[in-house]
Amino acid sequence: MAEGVGEEKKKFSIWDLPDVPMGQLPPHLELQRSRVSCNKDAPIHTESIQYSGAYASMGIDNSSRLDRFSNNFRVEVVQLNKDDMEFDMIGIDAAIANSFRGILIAELPTMAIEKVLIANNTSIIQDEVLAHRLGLVPIRVDPRLFEYLSENDQPNEKNTIVFKLHVQCKRGSPRITVKLDALKWLPNGSELVKETRNATSDSSSKPETYTYFGCSQEIIPEFVKNPIIPKYPDIIIAKLGPGQEIELEAHAVKGIGKTHAKWSPVATAWYRMLPELRIDCNCCIIGTYRR
Repeated sequence: MAEGVGEEKKKFSIWDLPDVPMGQLPPHLELQRSRVSCNKDAPIHTESIQYSGAYASMGIDNSSRLDRFSNNFRVEVVQLNKDDMEFDMIGIDAAIANSFRGILIAELPTMAIEKVLIANNTSIIQDEVLAHRLGLVPIRVDPRLFEYLSENDQPNEKNTIVFKLHVQCKRGSPRITVKLDALKWLPNGSELVKETRNATSDSSSKPETYTYFGCSQEIIPEFVKNPIIPKYPDIIIAKLGPGQEIELEAHAVKGIGKTHAKWSPVATAWYRMLPELRIDCNCCIIGTYRR
């Protein structure tokens, strides 16, 4: 035998390896799971591992559970004002953050003008273009105070907001600019009378309009001190020349951005990874992004 007397050949065994820490990931795997590293060429570890049994051998349950999500997820508001909101979402993957972005754009209800009844329009703007511009007008009102208007519902004080616009540029006068401050709220509902073909109707009865308000919206406590107005009154609607006139009614209802972009409560909603800078032992700065 080539081996000396008393020497025994040692065999390799997997049990001789150091134990894998149960219940926690090794540092390099934890870094890959929770960080996106920015290398010189391109970022790495951008994919999030969704398989529930990916770390089962280490005693880690990688499945998506509501209780774990509730304990780890938190929101920190960085900036908040009337027009902008910036916040950090900590403890979630980029895919879920992108879902929040989609919810902000398409799932939150707002009030927007849906129907425009034009009685007179002699301006150079076509009726369809004018109605489209009014549909994109942001309205300062809490949509939680109103109900959705379905096809079988009648427009009433609980599901419809009515505005009126009547402007005229007299002959011999200079051109005028029509802004949103000319759009007036009608808390008692529509004032346009429907055309009826029944000539035998009682002339003493109240004429039928396009809404059926049981009471005035002015008596609602939320609107006593905060009347319903456009958010930005200086937005230009049209410009009228001498002899031109616009008279219309605009009816706003509740909806979501998934149906039409005019109901989207945000102009833009975007997210980015939270940056984190580390300095290693060789004094090299390593850039990472937290998930």
